[in-house]
Amino acid sequence: QVQLVESGGGLVQPGGSLRLSCLVSGSIFSRSAMRWHRQAPGKQRELVASITFDSSTNVAESVKGRFTISRDNAKNTVFLQMNSLKPEDTAVYYCNLRLGILNYWGQGTLVTVSS
Repeated sequence: QVQLVESGGGLVQPGGSLRLSCLVSGSIFSRSAMRWHRQAPGKQRELVASITFDSSTNVAESVKGRFTISRDNAKNTVFLQMNSLKPEDTAVYYCNLRLGILNYWGQGTLVTVSS
């Protein structure tokens, strides 16, 4: 059974930073692509950043230069470093694992950017 558990969300002031973590149970992490998505109130879920099994990365234009995705295969963990946060980054952030037809999601962690 594969489980994804996000952590690191919270309340931060505009311009601040947070680092989200997603711990993946099971043995498939190192072979899997990982993604971070977010969903703001009243909006559709959107892809924020992705990383392949061999650490090639992509980030959405809206967060380019501010967010960085990385992974530690030894710890079965993927990270999302978020800098220069803006109020419009407020959302529930979800971790997502993809391997072939496998598609697993975490429960989400809330990030609130507000003064």
